[in-house]
Amino acid sequence: MRTDGRSPQEIRSLTITPEVIRNAEGSVQIDLGHTRLICTASVEANVPKWLSGSGQGWITAEYGMLPRSTHTRLQREKALTGGRTQEISRLIGRSLRAAVELAALGEKQIYVDCDVIQADGGTRTAAITGGFVALALALKFMHDQGQIKSIPLKSYVSAISVGLKGSDLLLDLNYDEDSSIDTDMNFVMTDSFHFIEIQGTAEGQPFDKDQLDAMADLARAGCQTLFAAQRE
Repeated sequence: MRTDGRSPQEIRSLTITPEVIRNAEGSVQIDLGHTRLICTASVEANVPKWLSGSGQGWITAEYGMLPRSTHTRLQREKALTGGRTQEISRLIGRSLRAAVELAALGEKQIYVDCDVIQADGGTRTAAITGGFVALALALKFMHDQGQIKSIPLKSYVSAISVGLKGSDLLLDLNYDEDSSIDTDMNFVMTDSFHFIEIQGTAEGQPFDKDQLDAMADLARAGCQTLFAAQRE
């Protein structure tokens, strides 16, 4: 058993609450254990200049953490100025674009903002999982308003972490585990279990291909749970 009472292959308690921000075209609150985020999707009638005249839409993301989302106060960052903030924002954007047929949006852009209210590990994976639902709700709004002919989702997208502690595999790491783990991996995948991105680092002992395959299989099982929650 782990420090929070879970088995090694069990994700934290998960709740996805839709339509928590009345002004946004799509919004959710995602609670994953003690990690909590607000994800909103906003539709704008423009695209980046390099897409102007192409007839294609775009999806981009911004990620941020509130000053007291962590154990001690964080310095408040301006949007996308921090290296980690920028890296995670780009990861979320890449992940969500993989879910959508961008040509079907027309020349419209959707901003997905993922704001961490409380952090206990796994904020980037929770942002992708919750951000997808906010995006799907925004696409439904656009369809209901007659802005697009159909909802152009190609797949569901979710993300989860897997850690290696010695020879033990742990699914969905909290902060205490993440800060002391030997290997930390983040998997982003579709509901057809194709990988969008894999991020991994051996903090302690290097891992071999068999261990990598085992971590990928465990991530797939965890994402099945996430896909079910997203559909609900």
